[in-house]
Amino acid sequence: MPMKSVAIVGAGIAGLTAALSFARHGIDCEIIEQAGELTEVGAGLQLSPNAARILAELGVLPEIEARWTEPVSVDLASGKSLATLLSLPMGAVARRRWGAPYGVLHRATLQNALLQAVQRNPLCRLHLGKRIENATADIIAATTFRDHELIVGADGVWSAARFAVPSAPTATFSGNIAWRFTVSENDVPPAINKSAVTAYLGSGGHIVAYPLKEVGGFNIVAIALGADPGATWRAESSGRQKAMLLEQFRGWSPELLRLLEKADDPTFWPLYQAGPGRWHNGRDTVLIGDAAHAMMPFAAQGAAMAIEDAFELAGMLAGETRQTLAAFEALRLSRIEKARKRASLNRFAYHATGPVRIARDLVFATRPAEAFLKDFDWLYGYRARG
Repeated sequence: MPMKSVAIVGAGIAGLTAALSFARHGIDCEIIEQAGELTEVGAGLQLSPNAARILAELGVLPEIEARWTEPVSVDLASGKSLATLLSLPMGAVARRRWGAPYGVLHRATLQNALLQAVQRNPLCRLHLGKRIENATADIIAATTFRDHELIVGADGVWSAARFAVPSAPTATFSGNIAWRFTVSENDVPPAINKSAVTAYLGSGGHIVAYPLKEVGGFNIVAIALGADPGATWRAESSGRQKAMLLEQFRGWSPELLRLLEKADDPTFWPLYQAGPGRWHNGRDTVLIGDAAHAMMPFAAQGAAMAIEDAFELAGMLAGETRQTLAAFEALRLSRIEKARKRASLNRFAYHATGPVRIARDLVFATRPAEAFLKDFDWLYGYRARG
């Protein structure tokens, strides 16, 4: 029996993409969000071709492209000398090789584009200020005043929808902290490539910098080991935490240190990840995005994997529900695990020291760029089934 109505818990990137994906198949969507209004925290976001291709299918990419930046390259550089270790062309190369663009943008740009598309769609209804503690069918029906064949938990790493899924994943602290902030273009040292995404590598940490056209400045993310501040994705930065940031990167390039010192209000994000567990209850509830598989940002695929989840879930469940939940999990789990392994490999390479660092730099210097690009074909060239 064809599905008629879906309830989605969470109006972030995963939830809004899911709503548009189900509506694309003629299915009514009720999106339930605890916040009274949608305001996107954080700063920059890298959107790779595998996700951009889906946004094009959903009709929101043109609005995003008008505001984002397509970097000419993705570079890896030394955190001490700023010397480029590896440069991979993007821009036109990404469009030609993977059939979709690679862009960098403010998270709010993506969320606003998705939100406006949802608000324009007559099959989508958004319920703000509705907190769900346990996403059972009865509680969801009492909130939306109707029954639904499917409940989609898209409510992030601290998901309430998980309580409806026996043996669901649990969130654990990864041991890593991310400091995120933006700086004006005038504060960016001349040595930093203003047309690229650059990851500066060093012992125990790395710094990513790229332009944000929307704010006329640069997005900076500094990731290193840190202490667990408790159950939150985001904690306000304090003087002590900023001192921790500067101490963590002591001995790095003076230009990068001055960049960190210019951070007026860096947000302090403890990075959590979701462990193994079931993504569905076998009947009427399924988890997607960070609720199912929150991962480390070392491959810049968190948002992309959530977008893929939403699109493929809708495509698989447009006709049937219960029989397909296990098939959806099996399909997505294999890809998520491969993305996790890539993120782990990147972390090992980015934070390498001693002989491992020397070997890494030798590989970067001698291996052709084409070989590195080929390594991304499975990731960026993926065509989600929607």
